[in-house]
Amino acid sequence: MRIGFVCYPTFGGSGVVATELGKALAAKGHELHFITYSEPARMGSLKSNMYYHEVRLSNYPLFDFQPYELILTSKMVEIAMQHRLDLLHVHYAIPHASAAVMARAILATKGLNLPIVTTLHGTDITLLGKDPAFEPVISYAINESDAVTTVSKSLKSDTLNLFGCDGKSIECIPNFICPKQYTGSPDEELRKHIAPEGQPILTHISNFRPVKRVDDVLATFIEVRKNIPAKLLLVGDGPDRSRIEKRAEELGYRDDVICIGKIKNPIEPLRISDLFLLPSETESFGLAALEAMASGVPVIASNTGGLPEVIEHGVSGFLHEVGDTQAMAKSALNILGSPLRLEAFQKQAKARSEAFHIDTVLPKYEGLYNRLVSEEGALPT
Repeated sequence: MRIGFVCYPTFGGSGVVATELGKALAAKGHELHFITYSEPARMGSLKSNMYYHEVRLSNYPLFDFQPYELILTSKMVEIAMQHRLDLLHVHYAIPHASAAVMARAILATKGLNLPIVTTLHGTDITLLGKDPAFEPVISYAINESDAVTTVSKSLKSDTLNLFGCDGKSIECIPNFICPKQYTGSPDEELRKHIAPEGQPILTHISNFRPVKRVDDVLATFIEVRKNIPAKLLLVGDGPDRSRIEKRAEELGYRDDVICIGKIKNPIEPLRISDLFLLPSETESFGLAALEAMASGVPVIASNTGGLPEVIEHGVSGFLHEVGDTQAMAKSALNILGSPLRLEAFQKQAKARSEAFHIDTVLPKYEGLYNRLVSEEGALPT
């Protein structure tokens, strides 16, 4: 099958999931065409059946802001016709789904059918969807898509509550892991650099936006640090990073808080971690938590959004109410308080991640694609 993939090419969850899904489909023999403004961060080397098509912004002097959605639409039409695509799979409601709906209409005037699968990842619904300026477009894009998927039951519920969806059937297909990516050995030199005396390492990975509540990450760590020697490893970058670094210094914990910024492969710091902290205001799924568990790292997280669908409370980690840093610290100390208990949680976290194996999730997408192409009629070959 020839599939067009439209996604954000960033390190964020939607871009990572879309890219890894495309790579897995290509490995099974499908022809994948990534359509976006730069090469996806997780794409890696191109294969014989995997292509990247850049959406180039113009420098037309009339526009103060480039009309990316229109340029993207034209690129979708171009690639669909040139490569005889069977369907488009777009990740994120706007501008990707709305552009795809327009592209499908243009292609229809040329006698071509192009089914659209829209996968909703989170903030396109929980943040943008609440903005009256975006709601009509998002609602239209969802209802005009041939199939809609969400990455969690929680996000499906949010979508139905916010948009109604006119009876649209929404299928929940969770995010996933590719276990072979988690088989490497920990970088002992890196661990020694972070924790030279063998202290436990608590890790947080995010884009450091307010929704991630990095103040709670620091507060939880400080409560742990008052009881045992420990290090906090912060991975990623964003608007709250410099502030939290300054806060750690003001409170006297700067030497125990290590910030390494944005990196391409977050699995490397996870391999040397003992606990993962994710006290977010909300998470539509919690891909970072799943990646931690796949690395054998138990998770302390907020009991919100899709996180309870990923983390088994008391088994692969602990879930607490948003903002309850005292309880989070207590659970962290519980896990770290005994080597045997830590080892048990590590094994249980790893075992839980297997429920989200790519081999379990991929057939769900393939089945959806096959149904759509059969119902709508593929492009002529």
